[in-house]
Amino acid sequence: MDGQLSDGRAQAGGRDLLPASYRLLGLLPLAFFLAHAYYYWRRGEPSHILWMCNIGNLLLSAGIFLAQPAVIRVAVIWLIPGLLIWLWYVVRLSGLLFTSTLAHVGGLAVGLFVLRRVGVTRVTWLHALAWYLFLQGASRLFTPPEMNVNIAHRVYEGWGEIFGSYFEFWLVTTLVIAALLWLIVFSLAKLLPPRQTPGAS
Repeated sequence: MDGQLSDGRAQAGGRDLLPASYRLLGLLPLAFFLAHAYYYWRRGEPSHILWMCNIGNLLLSAGIFLAQPAVIRVAVIWLIPGLLIWLWYVVRLSGLLFTSTLAHVGGLAVGLFVLRRVGVTRVTWLHALAWYLFLQGASRLFTPPEMNVNIAHRVYEGWGEIFGSYFEFWLVTTLVIAALLWLIVFSLAKLLPPRQTPGAS
């Protein structure tokens, strides 16, 4: 009974933090995701939409629509390093693409705007790490090895001389990612602590 009451309070709290006017913002990352997914579909490369920063827009949209602060936090936490990786590995080498810019810049802008409303809890880095491991596993199962989506299949190009095996690469990158997520969440939790819902005790 207490667990049911706690679940009910959590759901109500999410709705209090994100009123209907805010939840309409979920249409934006959904549109960004669909536009970029259509681009990849036309190119015959739909698997690319599973990259963390791309699928993050769909996750962000779901979190906003359903008023789930934990989901919103995970999506935004991943869109932050996603922007930097995109700038370095995509924009620097290939230039800007409109739908990709929407997904990376637009998605992060919407996410940060909503994040100011819900705040960040320090446990978010664990949620974000779990999401990464889940999506990496899904990428390994459902995407072609040659695309290496979410570095799920092999050592990233150019790093082969550093790592003797994929397991070494995976272990080191996972530890680095965990540390990076912790640092991002620690910083954001200081700047944007979670807000108390109206009537919370």
